[in-house]
Amino acid sequence: MHVFEVKNAELIESITEQAKAAGVTDGAIISLIGAADSFTISTMPADDPSADIVTDYDQPAELHGTGEIVGGVVHVHATMAVAGDKGVAGHLHRAQVGHWFARAYVLPTTV
Repeated sequence: MHVFEVKNAELIESITEQAKAAGVTDGAIISLIGAADSFTISTMPADDPSADIVTDYDQPAELHGTGEIVGGVVHVHATMAVAGDKGVAGHLHRAQVGHWFARAYVLPTTV
């Protein structure tokens, strides 16, 4: 298992770079935990599963999620806890980590 820690960086980019440096091209992100200063997440509209509703959030959030790395490409689904005891969930496109940190626990696999 690898633990990739992200500080003062964009989460997806940092995990991608750290996985490459560790020689992980395929793996399961079995746990993702931390906090972000801002993030972009998408969901699907109710009437079209082939489309994305992409939303940028310029607010801090606690985060947890899981995902995978396939062919060096990081894919994460996450829940972001924001002010007002609310959760925003979906496909995580971007998360800027600054004030706190995030850690991805990655188990290499073969595809």
